[in-house]
Amino acid sequence: MASQEKATPVNVKLLLIGNSSVGKSSLLLRFSDEQWLPEDESSATIGVDFRVHKMEVKGKKVKLSIWDTAGQERFRTITSSYYRGAQGIILVYDVANRESFDALPRWYSELETYVSPSVVKIIVGNKVDKEFSRQVSYAEGQAFAKRMNSLFIEASAKTSIGVKDTFDEVVAKIIDTPELWASVGSSNKSKASRTTGTDARATSMPGTIDLNDSREDESYGGGCGC
Repeated sequence: MASQEKATPVNVKLLLIGNSSVGKSSLLLRFSDEQWLPEDESSATIGVDFRVHKMEVKGKKVKLSIWDTAGQERFRTITSSYYRGAQGIILVYDVANRESFDALPRWYSELETYVSPSVVKIIVGNKVDKEFSRQVSYAEGQAFAKRMNSLFIEASAKTSIGVKDTFDEVVAKIIDTPELWASVGSSNKSKASRTTGTDARATSMPGTIDLNDSREDESYGGGCGC
């Protein structure tokens, strides 16, 4: 039984949020596919996209469901439902765009509405490859994260600096907070025992997928290619 529990992956839902054009989709693409698209070749996310990614953290197998949200205001009513069930939030700003950093308090206000205080949060100052046009210092970003009781890191989807560390740190913190994930597994098992002959994904609420599905990751489809 113990070996079976060890082999069963911990299901973790992460949400990428932040203003439009800060590089949320680029961070996800770099992390999941080790690819990067120049800004003139990428396009804004419409609504919400997601990817499923497997990794191992602190000796535990983890299955990530990573949701990439649109930053444009007109999509806020769409993406608000996707906060449900999230154990980790990645708040992204562009170090070369002061406005995107100044918008972080508004995003935190939204988090107070939709997620539990125990949910792990990490602030990511993206695009450090644009050091020559930096508008937000490392110290300023770090100080804000400390005030908000959040993790902090700077990264670049273009050069891959800090990208893997971003996901490693937030998942490690979630693993260190069992109340965020331990009850999820037992809840899924209980729900599965009550459901027969029905595709769980078809009956889920928006923002949830059945990560215990034994099918390969490709069956979940897409994710953002931008």
